[in-house]
Amino acid sequence: MYKQISLCLPLLFCSQLSLADWIDDSVHAAEAHTIKLRQHIHQHPELGNMEFKTSELIQKELKSYGIEVRKGYAKTGVIGVLKGAKPGPVMALRADMDALPIKETATVPFASKQKAIYQGKESYVMHACGHDAHTAMLLGAAKVLAANKDKIAGTVVFVFQPAEEGGADIDNFTHGDQIGSRKMIADGALKNPKPEVIFGMHVMAGMPNGNIFYKDGAILNSADHLRIQVNGSQVHGSMPWAGKDPIYASAQMVTNLQSLISRKADLTKGMGVVSIGSIQGGTTGNVIPDQVNMVGTIRSNSEDVRQGILKDLPKMLEHNAAANDVKVKVEIAPYAPVTTNDKTLTELMRPTLASVHGEDKLHVLDNNASASEDFAYYGQLMPSLFVFVGATPADQDPAKAAPNHNPNFIVDDATLKTGVESHVRFILDYPKVAEQVQANWKQKNKG
Repeated sequence: MYKQISLCLPLLFCSQLSLADWIDDSVHAAEAHTIKLRQHIHQHPELGNMEFKTSELIQKELKSYGIEVRKGYAKTGVIGVLKGAKPGPVMALRADMDALPIKETATVPFASKQKAIYQGKESYVMHACGHDAHTAMLLGAAKVLAANKDKIAGTVVFVFQPAEEGGADIDNFTHGDQIGSRKMIADGALKNPKPEVIFGMHVMAGMPNGNIFYKDGAILNSADHLRIQVNGSQVHGSMPWAGKDPIYASAQMVTNLQSLISRKADLTKGMGVVSIGSIQGGTTGNVIPDQVNMVGTIRSNSEDVRQGILKDLPKMLEHNAAANDVKVKVEIAPYAPVTTNDKTLTELMRPTLASVHGEDKLHVLDNNASASEDFAYYGQLMPSLFVFVGATPADQDPAKAAPNHNPNFIVDDATLKTGVESHVRFILDYPKVAEQVQANWKQKNKG
């Protein structure tokens, strides 16, 4: 009899553990379907603003889970709404859907061979930044949460956003506010119901799978697009005094732009970068042209530094042009402000992040990532938390992994489980800290 009891107790204990943490079992049960979804989306990528089939797939999946589906946002955006069985806050989870104009060379059986029109020209298309994984992970989380809505306190808004990388069919410089998160917000995607918090994540090569990386405050840089046109007067290269040289003036401008960082920016507040990535001018060596065109980018992890650059840059170039007797046209188009993790939310959700794979798989970043994300616009409306999920196979040297936006970029299948579980735990745990997060947010944004 005692022997029978001793045999039963471990079984009972294991059963209680299984009931206590049903999340692991549910996420595991959804894993195969999540992987299948991700591989399908990867094999059929679509460029920004053109994610029609991806959008249809998302709608079909959400409906099959019993989730309310809404569309008509930012051309191809999809919103899913799931009401939990218990009262509580409205919480948003976000994924982006678009791919990049890159020819895939990764040797995976589901590699993309798709082509599409990008900015008027045919291009290969690839999910080279992991948005296929983001979409599949959020669908996996939706499946798990919908099957367990009796455990949810509040309402979940699933945000499937197009064109994070820009639109394939528009001038992103002049119409950037007509795509991505800005357009989702403008079209009312977050109005009814209105979330009070939003969570997002990004898979990253060079970080081992099963690991989560985060920090409070700035997590991603701001980004602003820069276009400069310098107009002079064409003349023979042997007699520059008879014309107005836009090439010489442009060379000075490129050099002087760096003083915005080294001499003007208060680097105690953060960092800044001004880079010129393209210069076009002239057709032959013995003719000084009448025009030079430059394209660049402005990045910072501090809104103060960013605003200082945006204010001082046009004035500097205008003075530079005047000194060289040429004319300059400066255009700056915002892409995204600094992506900032709410301090209170980040601190209070840390145990949630640790519960996914343990403390040893949770890492605090020393510095923010240098890239940018239009997720930042959501964070201007409500407390937000954005984390990185390792995508490189555990048996591969992270330093040798092809980076995001590389034609050999891959996401290990095991990564998806981490993302799905993180989303699920965000929703289950946030209501416990909601009151404190909102109180601090309101105090911070008072007035």
